[in-house]
Amino acid sequence: MPLILDNDADSSKQHVQFRLSPVARLVKIAVIVSLTSSFAFSAHAQEANTESELEADDIELIEVVGTRKTIQDQISIKREATSVVDGLSATDIGDLPALSIGEALESITGAASHRENGGATEITIRGLGPFLSATHINGREASNGSGDRSVNFSQFPSELMQKVAIYKTQDASLIEGGVAGVITLETLKPLDYGKQQIQGELKLNYNPDEANIDNSLHGKVGGRATFSIVDQFEFASGQSLGVSFGVQRQDISQPEAEYRGSSPTGSSLWACLNDPTNSNEGFFRSSAGDCEDQVTGSSNQGYQTAIDPATGEAQSAGTPYAWTGSSRSYRQNETSDERDAMFLALQYRPSDAWDINFDAQISDRTQAEARHDLLFLQKRVTPGVTGQNLITNDVGGILHWEGEERFESVGEQFTREENYVGYGLNIEHFFSDRLTITADFGYSQTKREELQISNRGRTPGRPFLTWDMGEHIPHITVTDFDVTDISNFTDSLRTLLDRENVRENEIISARLDFNYALDGSVFSSVQGGLRASELSFVQFGGNQGSGSRTEVLLDESAKSALDVLQQCQINFPESNFLSSVSDGNIITHVDSNGNVVASGTGSSWATYDNICFSKALVASVGGDFAYPQVEYQNTGTQDVTEKTLSAYIMANYDTEMLGKFVRGNFGVRLVDTDVTSIGFRNSFDVVVNELGVLSLVTGDSLESITGGGGYTEILPSFNLVVDYSDDILLRAGIYRGMSRANPSDMSYSRTFQTDEDVSPTTLADLFVGVNGSGNPNIKPLMSWNYDVALEWYPNEDSIFAVSFYYKQFQGGFQQQTELEDFIVDGQTVKLPITNSVTTENESELYGLEASVAYRWDNGIGIKLGYNYADTDFEFEDSLYGDTFVTDLDGTTRQLTEGIVPPGSVPGFSEHVFSGQIYYQIGDFDTALIYKYRSEYFQPYTNNGTRLRYVDEVGVWEARASYKINNNIRLKVEAINLFSAPKSQDFFVQGNLGEVNDYGPRIFAGISLKY
Repeated sequence: MPLILDNDADSSKQHVQFRLSPVARLVKIAVIVSLTSSFAFSAHAQEANTESELEADDIELIEVVGTRKTIQDQISIKREATSVVDGLSATDIGDLPALSIGEALESITGAASHRENGGATEITIRGLGPFLSATHINGREASNGSGDRSVNFSQFPSELMQKVAIYKTQDASLIEGGVAGVITLETLKPLDYGKQQIQGELKLNYNPDEANIDNSLHGKVGGRATFSIVDQFEFASGQSLGVSFGVQRQDISQPEAEYRGSSPTGSSLWACLNDPTNSNEGFFRSSAGDCEDQVTGSSNQGYQTAIDPATGEAQSAGTPYAWTGSSRSYRQNETSDERDAMFLALQYRPSDAWDINFDAQISDRTQAEARHDLLFLQKRVTPGVTGQNLITNDVGGILHWEGEERFESVGEQFTREENYVGYGLNIEHFFSDRLTITADFGYSQTKREELQISNRGRTPGRPFLTWDMGEHIPHITVTDFDVTDISNFTDSLRTLLDRENVRENEIISARLDFNYALDGSVFSSVQGGLRASELSFVQFGGNQGSGSRTEVLLDESAKSALDVLQQCQINFPESNFLSSVSDGNIITHVDSNGNVVASGTGSSWATYDNICFSKALVASVGGDFAYPQVEYQNTGTQDVTEKTLSAYIMANYDTEMLGKFVRGNFGVRLVDTDVTSIGFRNSFDVVVNELGVLSLVTGDSLESITGGGGYTEILPSFNLVVDYSDDILLRAGIYRGMSRANPSDMSYSRTFQTDEDVSPTTLADLFVGVNGSGNPNIKPLMSWNYDVALEWYPNEDSIFAVSFYYKQFQGGFQQQTELEDFIVDGQTVKLPITNSVTTENESELYGLEASVAYRWDNGIGIKLGYNYADTDFEFEDSLYGDTFVTDLDGTTRQLTEGIVPPGSVPGFSEHVFSGQIYYQIGDFDTALIYKYRSEYFQPYTNNGTRLRYVDEVGVWEARASYKINNNIRLKVEAINLFSAPKSQDFFVQGNLGEVNDYGPRIFAGISLKY
């Protein structure tokens, strides 16, 4: 009988391959017949197993590598774990089968990604958004540059990671912070690895869509080069030292073509009234103007959701409406993505009683884009035309629009630099055969900065245009206007220089753990420990709040404007722009008789070099071209420090009950968190006149203000595994989890509201309230989590597992009025402020998760993962949803009656599926992968209270490799094979907001290993 050897360094067990049952043989024959037609090339492959005879037992030895080995390791990780865990491990550095950590995690059952720039970034677990998860690198928290707690996994190269895993249930020893689960990344320990190795890999990157772009930032072909070395040294004294070192240089493009509408984050996307009987506002207003403004009356109206006390309904209840933004645009991108990464690991054993590990990771990434937009304004109504010809769908999304409006040729030059550094020291001491003490110290820091140039050239007049929604994006017809003629955009030339989102996120941690082995027949060991950490988040402010801006306008003659445009004009950089999502020409130019004009018809427009444009404009006013600075002492600064102290105790058991072997653990974790948040405001003085009346005088200087909060939570957990038979496991887990608020949500900005009309004579009379944002006292979202699972392991290549889980969330999000203490002139004043809080509301989530893996003898195998979830959790939009406020007396009042249904848990997808079929025979290894995620609500980072939906998407990937010999392997990998776009809806599903077309991306390379 063949014996399959598991080469994983962490496993010393050898499992005998089981024979197939008669039913399994029938399934095998049926599937083979159905698959061989699509794998015709397999007829030409020769199976080449490395065989050696074991003299004593006469057993055939087979070395398992490649995709088959990866899936075997996944099965082994899941089977041996005490918790519900799914993961990937690599026998050698660089063998994780993915182009990034994000893509690797997506292949794990129940995991899905949010795509940005065509690749996987933030990861969701079981359909729950990244803010409900936690990410650890070598057992330590990882920082990020987003202001939240999710991690951008595209920051880390998969080639330099040894293992990735997702803990879907938790035990008391895990760092708190993940309701959905904990994602762990591990680098290699060189002494445990046990062998010397030098490895290099070079991959060339070719993106078919990049071939159509004249990219000023990057060439047609990119690349990724990786080098790593592992070695061990033994000394005569019995000491040993292991060294692992790896570096990677990535220089690629990330082509992206976009259709964009105004986002819901500010006040540029409106529900305008679509009432033919109302000529004062909306699409049927009697004079030209923006649809949200009244002809006589107020501006910025639109559909009014505020409750009318007389009726108890929204002020605009029953009035039809349609969604329209300030603008819509097409965006052509020239892109570049450069990343330098390094990891280092040192493992030192001075004796058998000590194991000392130091590890470090560095990643410096620079993303750049040269953007060219054709923007057409949207809100202005042409009387007698716009409203009468407007066509909408059943949710108010516009399908057809007509009117006179301006066009703009907009250019943006964007750069984001993100630097990550993390390191840690882990010291393990074996005091005796029973007692082990471990100390760990960690540091993680991410710095991010964004620079942007924004240019604009506008049409002097308003040409007549119509647009119709196609299958994916709108298509424009414009009368007597050529969008390719640069001289048509000479009005209101402007450039903006922005420095924004300058952030620093730092985490310092220390922990001390013990593990004591027991001799009992039930309990195998007891473990416990203490952990202290300090997270700090700083976002620097400027004259635009979260950043600084310099604005330059050209107020000279039209000839001067034309000079600027012509000297900086470039040819449109891309052919076949948006061709995979358009229904033909995106722009059609017609004359006044409706005849199509060739010039201006197509999928391009007049463009210019962004830096040239901006420098020319700045020079025209005698200025210096320089980005503005941000500063710490600024009213827009956010400075949050979160200190956490936790302790846990946990018992591990491994025994026999009722003829079955059972194992697991139970324990409790105690977590205490204190938050301190610093902000800045203008200084003030309280002035008393001769009559004793108080007034507030604002000064020119800034003063710091400090807010805070805290909480203590108890997190019990229990895990159980029953070895029902040699190949069947029963599993159960219960734990209480917590997800903390994002650091940016815990900022502290406060200004006083005063009432000087009543001649106040006391501070209580002078101050009537507080305006502000951020809540450093916001509580975590808590949940009770229950899992049960049945797992069948017929052989080392197969698994059939199904699990059911239930989560009861304790908390929601709502505006609430609370009293805060303020010190004014040495006196404590209690003032009301309305802020976002975590409520006591309860909601539920039910889910089912299934994993299947199987391999046939001809080399074909499959791995399937599916997750289904349903929840009654509701997240209301802050502008067009139902909103409530709880007053100081505890009374909850409804403020608005919304017109959009609530979202679910941020990031929640009802269906998540990943599947792969692989063919591995001899030295040839190939796999075809499909990943699907149903629609989900994804809040904007800079305004997480507005609804944005990412539509469902299915993405195909493929990879293949051929092992020339023991040292050389050729590889080909591709993602987004069929150019699946990402489509987003704003406020409500069906109101198209954005479409991103990435195109396929192909990597081909060679790996050398010695």
